[in-house]
Amino acid sequence: MFHVIPRESQEQFANRTIRFEGGDYGAPVSVFLIDNEPGQGPDLHVHPYTELWIVRSGKARFTVGEETLEPNVGDIVIVNAETPHCFKNVGTTRLELTCIHASPEIIQSWV
Repeated sequence: MFHVIPRESQEQFANRTIRFEGGDYGAPVSVFLIDNEPGQGPDLHVHPYTELWIVRSGKARFTVGEETLEPNVGDIVIVNAETPHCFKNVGTTRLELTCIHASPEIIQSWV
């Protein structure tokens, strides 16, 4: 069995980011396809599972626990469960990240 979710059926936010929860389709992971303008990004939060990002384009500044990092395009950032984290687009162009949640649903708590 397989599923194809047409682009027009995908949950999209005003900032063009797409949210996909895999549990609706029997998948054990969920995804955000981040597409942020300069200055955009989520505030500090945690998840009860591991999360990872693949930097596809643009410039991001991540805060992970007490550390700050600016990964390059193509880098993969992995954060363990319950680790406070956030990111912001600190560049002058759009930031594109693939954000993978090791969970069939996205569970997020703001800190």
